[in-house]
Amino acid sequence: MQQYETVIILTPLLSEEAVKEAIAKFTMLLKDNGAEIIQEDNWGLKKLAYPIQKKTTGYYHLTEFKAPGEFINKLEVEFKRDERVMRFLTTALDKHAIAYNEKKRSGAFNKKKTEKVEEEVSNG
Repeated sequence: MQQYETVIILTPLLSEEAVKEAIAKFTMLLKDNGAEIIQEDNWGLKKLAYPIQKKTTGYYHLTEFKAPGEFINKLEVEFKRDERVMRFLTTALDKHAIAYNEKKRSGAFNKKKTEKVEEEVSNG
């Protein structure tokens, strides 16, 4: 099984409940097809770099998962069929991206900043 990362942008016209429902639908689709969800990250309502369907904002959601390669086409067809999804991008992760994501989840990047701040305060 290959490791993937998918970002979807949902239309900003949805209520919070509708956003959660759409995300739950795709999470269940992943689980029902044997995918192992590693991490989900809801980025919330963000400004778009350029208008999509005359909208300037969208709800961003990132999902990192392991799944068989042939399932990705099925997942992307479901994204295309769902009118709530404005854009999506699925990326296969290589060993470097997997290592980076593991470090990010463990908080390795935040620790370095905290240590620097503590040094500056103590050297003050």
